[in-house]
Amino acid sequence: MESRTLGQGLEVGKLGLGCMSISGAYGDRIAQTDANALLRHAYEQGVTLFDTAEIYGPYIGEEMVGQAIAPFRDKVILATKFGFVINPETGRASGVDSRPEHIRSVVDASLRRLGTDHIDLLYQHRVDKAVPMEEVAGAVSELIAAGKVRWFGMSEAKPEDIRRAHAVQPVAALQSEYSLWSRGIEAEILPTIRELGIGLVPYSPLGRGFLTGTVQPGTLEENDFRANMPRFQADAGANNLRLVEQLKAVAAQKGCTPAQIALAWVLHQGDDLVPIPGTRRVERLEENLAAAQ
Repeated sequence: MESRTLGQGLEVGKLGLGCMSISGAYGDRIAQTDANALLRHAYEQGVTLFDTAEIYGPYIGEEMVGQAIAPFRDKVILATKFGFVINPETGRASGVDSRPEHIRSVVDASLRRLGTDHIDLLYQHRVDKAVPMEEVAGAVSELIAAGKVRWFGMSEAKPEDIRRAHAVQPVAALQSEYSLWSRGIEAEILPTIRELGIGLVPYSPLGRGFLTGTVQPGTLEENDFRANMPRFQADAGANNLRLVEQLKAVAAQKGCTPAQIALAWVLHQGDDLVPIPGTRRVERLEENLAAAQ
């Protein structure tokens, strides 16, 4: 697989792997043996960016990824995230917390779960308006100096927050939702990060599965959090499905799948971005990776 460079020199394969779904976000969690097979096959096919977070599961996602990539840990870029308050009773986010002491605590816990001595790319998962960005970036800078973290990333941040953080500790990558039907970053955020030399890591480049053409409105399981998203419901879902039908028509003309067209579109938006489509199935992984061609 061809490589791309994010930010100040972080080189990865042009398609990464989002690992949220393996821990149960879109239904039941997969077995560790299946996670091992999936991530190790991805590595064999040239994937070098593996993305997880403490909130995935919560916690179990990091453990699963850490075990799966253990045989080649030092040959890949491992990304995880801090920034949420996790309710121990519900296992869900109940707020945000980017105080420096919280960041340090989360990183130490993530290192233990991941079974590694460093995190290659550490994201602030969501901006905490109660904590100045200078303090957040400063805390990450200290972790970089200590060797626990190598690169700093942000997620779903606004231009002013990105600029303030970048002035203290260079930001290598911004992770934001970006796909054919989620284009909100194009007006202000993309120009900002390109001005600053920051890479983009689009998550949900397949519209949380909708752009594959296999997800139908009203058919999602109760334990699939997408079932509560308006884009998958009622009239909105029906309208979006008509857009997917157009995508299917384009794919038919090209002799490929709607997912491959959607991923290829994202890849063609610039050499400074690396999408991280997620999947729980090896066959879907191979389908996605073919879009890089």
